[in-house]
Amino acid sequence: MANAAHDGAGGDAGMMAAADVQPEALLAAEGYLFVCPENLASMSGEMKEMFDRCYYPLLGKVEGRPYATAIAAGSDGSGAQAQIDRIVTGWRLRRVADPLIVNLAAQTPEAILAPKTVPQDDLQRCRDLGEALGEGLRLGVF
Repeated sequence: MANAAHDGAGGDAGMMAAADVQPEALLAAEGYLFVCPENLASMSGEMKEMFDRCYYPLLGKVEGRPYATAIAAGSDGSGAQAQIDRIVTGWRLRRVADPLIVNLAAQTPEAILAPKTVPQDDLQRCRDLGEALGEGLRLGVF
């Protein structure tokens, strides 16, 4: 999903794994697309750790910047979405697109443990989201 969104955003967009993100990278960005899986009804541990690592260094420095989210969910994704929204409220970021939640419906132990394939129409939604965020930033809309 992140790759599809990055493809949609175009050549100017950066992409980093949550484990590699440092506060300086977020300070240098004009906007954010947070993409993560839902794990046990919350965001992934790596995404949570990224927010923990970067929260205070960015506090008071990124107000008003645009953000959007894409969640790969096994059920409804609302827990992961709510966590991200609560955290970025402290940064005073501005949501510029509806949450994109892809429900992969992994409800049995076998389905949960199996590799996932995101349907093409959902990957297109990710590309469209990346494109809209990238274009809005390029045009100065956000």
